[in-house]
Amino acid sequence: MPRPLRIAFVAYRGNMNSGGQGIYLWFLAREMARQGHEVDVFVGPPYPDPMPFARVVELPNQQFWAKWVLGQTDQIVPRKDPLQILTPLNFYELVASRIGFLPELAAFSFRAFRRIAEELRAGARYDLVHDVQCLGYGLLGLRAMGLPVVTTVHHPLTVDRRASFVRDETLLQAIGTMKFYPIGMQSFVARRLDAVLTSSEVGKRQIAQDFAVSPDRLINVRNGLDTELFRPDPGIAKRPGEILCIGRSSDPNKGIRTLVRALAKLPPQIRLTLVDDDNSDNKVRRWAGELSVQDRLTLTGRVDSAELLALYRRAELVVVPSRYEGFGLPAVEAMACGTPVVATRAGALTEVMERTGGGLLTPRDDPDALAAAIAALMADPERRSALARNGRERVVEAYSWPEIARTTADAYRSVIARRRSRPAHTSIRD
Repeated sequence: MPRPLRIAFVAYRGNMNSGGQGIYLWFLAREMARQGHEVDVFVGPPYPDPMPFARVVELPNQQFWAKWVLGQTDQIVPRKDPLQILTPLNFYELVASRIGFLPELAAFSFRAFRRIAEELRAGARYDLVHDVQCLGYGLLGLRAMGLPVVTTVHHPLTVDRRASFVRDETLLQAIGTMKFYPIGMQSFVARRLDAVLTSSEVGKRQIAQDFAVSPDRLINVRNGLDTELFRPDPGIAKRPGEILCIGRSSDPNKGIRTLVRALAKLPPQIRLTLVDDDNSDNKVRRWAGELSVQDRLTLTGRVDSAELLALYRRAELVVVPSRYEGFGLPAVEAMACGTPVVATRAGALTEVMERTGGGLLTPRDDPDALAAAIAALMADPERRSALARNGRERVVEAYSWPEIARTTADAYRSVIARRRSRPAHTSIRD
C-alpha cells in the first residue's frame, strides 16, 4: 500500500462563501486527511471554516481591492499600524487595486512562497504543493526549490473575461475588464507547473487552448460533492409546479434570461424559484416583467446550506440553463438530493449529465427547447422518479469526495514520480 503523503495546499481565499475554491479546498483537504495523508493549508482571507483535520496557516492581507470596490476608503490605512501600507506587497496591492487590477493572486502567491520557504528551512517536508486556482508567480519559486507543484483550474479565467465583455456596455468598462483578469500571469505559470488538475474533459480542452498548457500535463480528476450532506429526504414533500435554478442573472454564462423566456412558454402553474440576489435592480425582474411572468418568479436572495438543501429537495425539477460550465455543481447537487435536472449542452454539463443519467439535455440559448424539456418532465412523474434514482446512484459512484480524493492522490503520485525521474538540472520551463 502506498505511503501517506504530506501535502501543502495553498489557496488565496479559503471561505466557502468566496466561491467554489473555498468549497473545493475544505472538502478535498478533509477527505485527504481521512484517507491518512498529512495536510497543511496556507490560506488567505476570508479564511475557511474550522479545519480540525489540517494544520491551517493564515496569510493575512489588507484586502485593498475589496475595500475600493465596497467604497470602504476610510479603512484603507490600518489604524493600529499605518506603516503596514508601505511594506512591498501591501503597497503593490494598494496601488494595483486602485487602478483596476486584481493583485491579490500574485501577492498571495509570494506570501505563500515566503512562508513555505520558512517552513522548509525549519525542517518541514512536503511531497507536493497543491495550489487552488491562484496560479501566481510565487508558485514558480516553490517549484524551483524542488517541490512538485500542481494547481486546480476548473476553467481558465479567459471564460470569465469573455463573459465580462458580454456584460460591458462602454469602452471604459471593457478596458476595466482587460485590466482586471490576470490571464497573462496565470497562463505563464500554468505552463510551467508539474500538472494542472481539472474537473472535465471540456475543461482540459479549454485550458490547453486558452493557456497553451501541454496536454500531457492536464489531468481530469473530476470535482467532488459531499453526498452524505446532499442526499434525498423523504420527509420533505415536493412542491407541485416548482422548478429551481441556482445562478446569478448578472453572469451571462448562467443563461438566466433564456430560462425566463422558457418560463413564459410554460403553463401558468409552473413557477420558478431562482437563487440569486433579491435586490430591486436585479435585471431578472425586468426580464420577467417584459414577459408578464413576474408573478411566477421568486428570488430567494442568499441562502445558507440548510435552506439550499431544502430548496433542492422540494423542487420537482432543477434547471441549469448555462451558456458555459467548467463543471456544473448545481446539477450534481440536485441529482445527489434526488431531483432530476434539465441542463443545456454547455461546457462540462454534457459530460456530467451523460455520466449520471439524471436528466435531460437541451441546446444552449434555445428557450423553446428548454421549455419543451421542462414541460415533458413536469408532465411525467414516473420518468422524473426514474431519473432521480439514476442520478443519485451515479453521482455517488462518480463524484463523492472519497472517490475524488483517491483519484487526486493517484495524480499526485504520478506527478511526484515523473518529477523524480527528471535530471536535476531540468529547467522550470519544462
